[in-house]
Amino acid sequence: VLGWKPTALALVCGNSVVLKPSPQSPLTTLRIGELLRPLLPPGVLNVVTGRDSSDGGGGAGELLVAHKLVRKVVFTGSIDVGRKVMASCADNLTRVLLELGGNDPAIVLEDCDIAETVEGIFQGAFFNNGQTCCAIKRLYVQDSIFAPFVQALVVRARKSKIGDGLNRNVELGPLSSEKQLRRMEELVEDARRQGGRVLCGGKAIGSRGLFFPPTIVVDVKEGVRLVDEEQFGPVLPVMPFSDVAEALQRANSTQFGLGASIWSTDVARANKLARYFRAGVAWVNRHDIGSVRGAPFGGFNLSGFGRTGDLGQCDF
Repeated sequence: VLGWKPTALALVCGNSVVLKPSPQSPLTTLRIGELLRPLLPPGVLNVVTGRDSSDGGGGAGELLVAHKLVRKVVFTGSIDVGRKVMASCADNLTRVLLELGGNDPAIVLEDCDIAETVEGIFQGAFFNNGQTCCAIKRLYVQDSIFAPFVQALVVRARKSKIGDGLNRNVELGPLSSEKQLRRMEELVEDARRQGGRVLCGGKAIGSRGLFFPPTIVVDVKEGVRLVDEEQFGPVLPVMPFSDVAEALQRANSTQFGLGASIWSTDVARANKLARYFRAGVAWVNRHDIGSVRGAPFGGFNLSGFGRTGDLGQCDF
């Protein structure tokens, strides 16, 4: 679905587009392509599927990126593949936009409204079961409210409804692949070995499907894989802090730089503090890509470069 935003912008600006979805989740892209087919001239929009060499396939993505007719490449994916895309684009000096994921921090200050903030954090961390580039991946909560906040977050996580994503009453569907499910189990187990405590979730649900419940982990810190890496799933490390300057320093101590958020009832103060995030986007009292229509979105450091949204229109 992420590929449709730059696709729509490119089409509006008069370009023909070849859109290749992830081999792990192609169906939505194919369906939207089907719906648009009768509305566009032949060849203007082309949806191509196929496995890449990194997935054991024949390299469909590599062939597209390296083609001489391509004038711009927009890629959303991993850092390793992003490096390969950038290297391939260099041969033809093809313009490129890279959105390579993140390890987004959220900082919760002691003056927050706990009930409202817990719901916002839950949605920001577990939307699409955490399989979102700009989901909250690390949570820092001021120590004076740490215990009640974590307790409320655990209660909310346990109430979530997990199941078939086509059911309207379901909040969280399955993970995208068995590989991703195994990664969640691996990160949780590694956190346990490092002294982490799992307050809810922590293991797959049942023997059928790829369901993993919202998982809250405490007693971890920087240096643990769950904190340092992008988990891209429903496992959230929650850590206390005493000083706001310390929290900002820890939030910025990452190779990523996609999104970040700060939560407080003092919006003026939160806005000032948000300026210290080293991230492409900073939110106050929310954490989601769709919060401001048309706003530029993108990262820096190893989260990539270039911007989608209205700011990127001229480049198409």
